[in-house]
Amino acid sequence: MSSPLPPVPPTRIDFSPEDRAWITECISQVLESGRLTMGPFGEEFERELAAGMNVKHAVTVNSGTASLEIMLRAMNVAGKDVLVPANTFFATAAAVISAGGNPVLMDTDVATLSTSLAEIERRMTAKTVGIMIVHIAGFITAEMPAIAAFAQRKGIWLMEDAAHAQGSTLEGKHAGTFGLAGSFSFYPTKVMTSAEGVVIVTDDDTLANEARIYRDQGKASFLQNTHIRMGYNWRMSEPHAVIGLRHLHNLPSMIANRRRIAAHYDAALGKGNNGLTPVMAPKGCESNYYKYVVMLPEGIDRAAAKKWLRDERGVNCSGEVYEFPLHKHDVLRHLDPGNLTQAEIACGRQLCLPIFASMTDAQADQVIDGVKAAREKGVL
Repeated sequence: MSSPLPPVPPTRIDFSPEDRAWITECISQVLESGRLTMGPFGEEFERELAAGMNVKHAVTVNSGTASLEIMLRAMNVAGKDVLVPANTFFATAAAVISAGGNPVLMDTDVATLSTSLAEIERRMTAKTVGIMIVHIAGFITAEMPAIAAFAQRKGIWLMEDAAHAQGSTLEGKHAGTFGLAGSFSFYPTKVMTSAEGVVIVTDDDTLANEARIYRDQGKASFLQNTHIRMGYNWRMSEPHAVIGLRHLHNLPSMIANRRRIAAHYDAALGKGNNGLTPVMAPKGCESNYYKYVVMLPEGIDRAAAKKWLRDERGVNCSGEVYEFPLHKHDVLRHLDPGNLTQAEIACGRQLCLPIFASMTDAQADQVIDGVKAAREKGVL
């Protein structure tokens, strides 16, 4: 019998009536001014992002893929190796390839969904120029300071694909600020959104300047049609900046609410209760809980479990992070270096429970009760 309870969505993004009124008024100002891109709202958005993360530069662009490619082009990775986790979104590796580099895949630590320093050392090559760390689900590995120190000793750069990690910290230090540069996504499924868009953050003046050049067709300046780089139209529009600016103001309260729901789940599901093993925040990490990830017992049919939870209990689980490691995608199979077993386990056995800023305790209880019922039925 189907659940009589209203369905719990996998995620949702919220704009209050006050948010919508403010956004509408600001976009009206943009339309009146005629300056639809690279304008004052974009500049304010960048200033507030930089100040919030205590970095010198924040450069907005129109997509996460673009941000990664810009950072990699700025570092001239053509013909060189860049270490990339196997458990990440396609764009992390694709950006390396588009910038002319060679992604070298690394295995995953199942307990943290991140990459260990030992694995980085194992995958280093004579042509390695940099490391890309991905903060899956909003978790920052406790090894980040050691990884940053290792990169410095080796004379290679460290960058962070922090698409999931806006607002996450480790010992008070923001994701995206441990290495040379970091990138944060504002896609609609993320903790905060600008509808489409990303920011690159860095303390490096040269990289920031290169990013501004690359995002605007490689021009020497916004008002000068002299092209000095092979850039693209990677700009963020003013309406997108307006949306992002409003959500940035709401970010602390949205993260606080996510953490409240995560704590509720932890209390009910922690230590492997009900057959699931939650991925817990590493010591010192204050996660934004972009996702609430649990590991399924071995042998469970994830698709069947998600269908049962949806149909019988109205619990809609979100997409995995990620369903397949990079080397299992047809277009990237040639990158498989062998021995990526943990990444395959992490991708194959994870389940992401619903979590969003406006989620109620009643909805969280519905999820917990659904998980318990699924366990009793042998679905989990």
